[in-house]
Amino acid sequence: MAHEPLRPGLYIVATPIGNLGDITLRAAETLARCDAVACEDTRVTGKLMKHLGLSKPLWRYDDHASEADRARILAAMQEKAVALASDAGTPLVSDPGYRLVRDARTAGLAITALPGACAAIAGLTLSGLPNDRFLFAGFLPNKDKARREALNDAAQMSATAIFYETAPRLVKSLETIAEMLPDREVSVARELTKLHEECRTGRAEDLAAHYSACPAKGEIVLMIGPGAAAPVGDQDIDALLADALRSAKPSQAAAQVAKATGRDRRALYARALELRGV
Repeated sequence: MAHEPLRPGLYIVATPIGNLGDITLRAAETLARCDAVACEDTRVTGKLMKHLGLSKPLWRYDDHASEADRARILAAMQEKAVALASDAGTPLVSDPGYRLVRDARTAGLAITALPGACAAIAGLTLSGLPNDRFLFAGFLPNKDKARREALNDAAQMSATAIFYETAPRLVKSLETIAEMLPDREVSVARELTKLHEECRTGRAEDLAAHYSACPAKGEIVLMIGPGAAAPVGDQDIDALLADALRSAKPSQAAAQVAKATGRDRRALYARALELRGV
């Protein structure tokens, strides 16, 4: 079946993170219609293209790509439709593609995003950890000092922290989390979308013991749940109410502070009236 060519520009194509059946219809169509594919590893992307029955020029674009490599791809996009694909998942999530996107935008080229699989999001949905707020922080550093600094930064956020991790370093990371954040709930998701997909949630100490006895394999998403919110004191409550009362009625101020702190709205309303001198 003949495919109409795409207009020139850059097409950011999410690819499967394991199960090849997770390629979207739109992604497959774009790969069929584009003129070339810029990818991290031509062998990996080549397997996907073969699975789809497609043959296109594959241009390697990874962490080691030079400015000259990027310039050649940008020049090609003036007249050709170029797809950008990572080895797995959504490009630009822990890969160097952002430089190509940034330069394409500066050059005024058309850029289209085709969403799809992402290991960080898949892991979060499996974990059962709070997902109303989350921080994706890439790979944990290899060195102990830098790893501790990254974990300390994440601990300051009232959100679930999401990291990528390698199997050989998993136990050490879990032991460090157990030492620094012993009360946090932690999840380990691995082999996502594949035959041996697994997600374990519990204390870091228990997970470290499990994976010491049963070493993990495959690619890993490591998640740390948020800490318990610090209790809000009466002085803090008065300050919040006073601030809200500057632009709201006592009933509205009470509702705002109740939502923010979990305190009883009726008690807050009574206190708001006192602060207003009613």
